[in-house]
Amino acid sequence: MSKVIIFGAGDIAQLAHFYLTHDSEHEVVSFTVDQDYLSSEEFCRLPVTPFEEIEQRYNPNDYSMFIAISYAKVNKIRAEKYAQAKLKGYSLISYISSKATHWGDTQIGDNCFIFEDNTIQPFVKIGNNVTLWSGNHIGHHAEIEDNCFITSHVVISGGVKVQNNCFIGVNSTIRDHVTVAPYCVIGAGSLILKDTKESGVYTTPVAELSKVPSHRLRHL
Repeated sequence: MSKVIIFGAGDIAQLAHFYLTHDSEHEVVSFTVDQDYLSSEEFCRLPVTPFEEIEQRYNPNDYSMFIAISYAKVNKIRAEKYAQAKLKGYSLISYISSKATHWGDTQIGDNCFIFEDNTIQPFVKIGNNVTLWSGNHIGHHAEIEDNCFITSHVVISGGVKVQNNCFIGVNSTIRDHVTVAPYCVIGAGSLILKDTKESGVYTTPVAELSKVPSHRLRHL
């Protein structure tokens, strides 16, 4: 069992605390945030320590860290905090749900947050600082590079390469052997059939209100 400090004090940090407490061998001992964002000295009944002082209170030789923040600015903020924690000397743990399906030799980096019901097929490579929310399919020989955030029920087909700092929205599908370029945002429900362009934003038309009300539909 290792003792862990969670960076963050929001919903994702609360989820990280829950999962690490209920489904890992790690013990969460504290939270940390930047001094400017410190609004309370306690979160989840644990102390919140200013990040600027964290190594003085929790020696990096004795504690690990987990960066539990969102995909803001196409994951740049999470990547910055990841790098800063490394510079302070902390090792970064990964959490892989016991309810995720994967092979024991799957290559998975540090500071990854892999939720329940992910299916990760053989020969997949997952970089550092990657979030896989619940219910995704990661096909064989796919590669997800550093600092990506994959939401729920995404299909990443075989041989796909998702390059660094991408965000992929709920219920998206990436066809096999496609490359998703760095810093792309793939909107919810999108179908990607060919390589994307760096920093591209890909969205699909949203549902529109029909002029016919539901009580006039013949088959419902």
